[in-house]
Amino acid sequence: MEEISDIIADYVQGVEYERIPREVVHEVDRRLVDSLANAAYSSRSPAAGALRAAGAILKGTARAVDGTALSPDYSAFYNSFLIRYLDFNDTYLSREPLHPSDMLGGLLAVGAAIGATGRRLVEAAAIGYEIGVRLCDYSSLRAKGFDHVLFLGVAEAAALSKLLGLDRARTKNAISLALVPNVALRETRSGALSMWKAGAAANASRNATFAALLAREGFTGPALPFSGRMGLVNLILREVHEEAFEGLGEPRGILRTHIKEYPAEYHAQAAIEAALSMEFEGDVEEVLVETYEAAKTILADDPSKWAPRNRETADHSLPFMVSVALMKRRFWLDSYDLIGDPDVERVMSRVKVVEREELTAMYPKKLPVRITVRTDRGTRESYLELPRGHADRPMSDAEVAEKARKLGLREDSIEMAMRAEGLEAEDLVV
Repeated sequence: MEEISDIIADYVQGVEYERIPREVVHEVDRRLVDSLANAAYSSRSPAAGALRAAGAILKGTARAVDGTALSPDYSAFYNSFLIRYLDFNDTYLSREPLHPSDMLGGLLAVGAAIGATGRRLVEAAAIGYEIGVRLCDYSSLRAKGFDHVLFLGVAEAAALSKLLGLDRARTKNAISLALVPNVALRETRSGALSMWKAGAAANASRNATFAALLAREGFTGPALPFSGRMGLVNLILREVHEEAFEGLGEPRGILRTHIKEYPAEYHAQAAIEAALSMEFEGDVEEVLVETYEAAKTILADDPSKWAPRNRETADHSLPFMVSVALMKRRFWLDSYDLIGDPDVERVMSRVKVVEREELTAMYPKKLPVRITVRTDRGTRESYLELPRGHADRPMSDAEVAEKARKLGLREDSIEMAMRAEGLEAEDLVV
């Protein structure tokens, strides 16, 4: 097989801003708005405070998106953590899922540090998205016990190589250095979850930044990180779909990714929307959620998902999110204040999540869910295949901007991010 790092390095060298379709440039702008809005809200969290305290000894030349001065790699970690923390940023679903905008944290950190233009930032982001979605089409990590942030690190290393203007050899080294030392375990997302749910992506971003900066100075990595005797394919992936990297041309991958309407793991988006659409009366006696394998495995895999005790577990708990949506008729960030609420727990105890083979067969093209609510006054059912924000049912610019406002992003920041290609990278940090 052809070494994937060679394919990626060649691709990075060939893409220029002028080759990027206008709709892709516009979509990068929308993801910057969405990501900066997530970061604005997350910066007020206790977790972010802990990271600022840890970063106090790492002062440097890079400025994080909230203005904090840190070293470039830690700034990448902090930025990506803020973007990822709410689990409200974008998603791609294929053989492996990914949150591609996690990589924007590193691009913003390095872009600000080196004085990159907005055009260069958009160019790098478009490349990173393209490589990220291709890797997710290439094989599955989740099924083998490894975490999707491994693919994030490779994609971000490619994007950073473009941002830094690395040649082919240095780009290949950056990819290798981001991959070989940093194979992440899926335990991050198993059972009861922790702050590391967002930290894993942040760490991949930090590692990619460190790798790209080392490669820029001529530091080398293993030549065959994917196809070598002890490389990723031979040790972990085994089953690969090489056609995923065929036909690399214009970087259009971002157009296949999805924005979230609700602050929840993406496999819950359709379930929340379906639950909110239901009208019923009486006391809930049973809630049946029928869905596809990934939704059940990720969001209903463990007893902790029926008794979440923190935000990280609750936003990966299908029983919790469906119960809150049914009871409160709305779902927003303050919905997580209901963790431990006895009324919510009563409904959760009556939720049953079942995989249906016919629904699994529709994934990932569609994300089907059927919710049946039985009360003492009758039975109601709701079925949905595509949530709002999906690439085939996209949110409008106005809806993306309104989401950003609700998250606390300033109007001038929204306007600047929507025309990032005409600015400097440092203009996008506070």
